[in-house]
Amino acid sequence: MSDETPTGVHRIGQVIRLRPEHAAEYLKLHEAVWPEVLAMITACNIRNYSIFRHGDLLFSYFEYVGRDFDADMRKMAADPVTQRWWKLTDPCQERIEGTPDGEQWLEIPEVFHHD
Repeated sequence: MSDETPTGVHRIGQVIRLRPEHAAEYLKLHEAVWPEVLAMITACNIRNYSIFRHGDLLFSYFEYVGRDFDADMRKMAADPVTQRWWKLTDPCQERIEGTPDGEQWLEIPEVFHHD
């Protein structure tokens, strides 16, 4: 996504592989996501955030409603609580081939949408 996002909603889909040996741990963590992590997601202009699982594939969907996605993602990455959360969740995941350096999830293109 470009650094500057026009006012409105930008839908984002992403994928990553769930390491089977960590699946139970990952699911347990997401049964009770820390309130501070949820607050940071909201503070960074992310809405309607979901993660779906199909076998060892995780698909996330969210809507970005801010104006500067890159700045909001830097804000999230700088948050100490979010960093602690990622230290627990990142080892449960395996980046998919083609994921850009510095990214954990691979953003995938939207091919259809209907309101």
